[in-house]
Amino acid sequence: MTTVADLLAAARARLDRPDPQRAAGLVAGGAVLVDTRPGWQRAEEGAVPGALLIERNHLEWRLDPTSDARIAQAVDHDVTWVLFCSEGYSSSLAAASLQDLGLHRATDLDGGFRAWAAAGLPVEPGTDGPAAETRPPDLR
Repeated sequence: MTTVADLLAAARARLDRPDPQRAAGLVAGGAVLVDTRPGWQRAEEGAVPGALLIERNHLEWRLDPTSDARIAQAVDHDVTWVLFCSEGYSSSLAAASLQDLGLHRATDLDGGFRAWAAAGLPVEPGTDGPAAETRPPDLR
């Protein structure tokens, strides 16, 4: 039997997870920063200016260069994708899934959005709009 903790450990064992400063450097060098959080989290926590917004449930279809639903930046399997979620848990699983698709440079931000913000890197404030009201009551 495999647990979610086992899946997370296996995913992270094959990822080179940059801290916020190194992730910012990767982006400056051409990597693509992708925010996988749902709208309610972005509204609640804020956003990283310039990050692509692709919620987790669309990620593989948008970043697979062979997909009919790919985005313009998904030109080949050599793109460096740096994913982030709120704290760096679901983004680790997502990055491992992208690696399974052959996107060998996919990784995630160690500590997620919260680590990015705590490092003093650029963030935009969240809103109190409708997206904030759709947060599931039992998730954080």
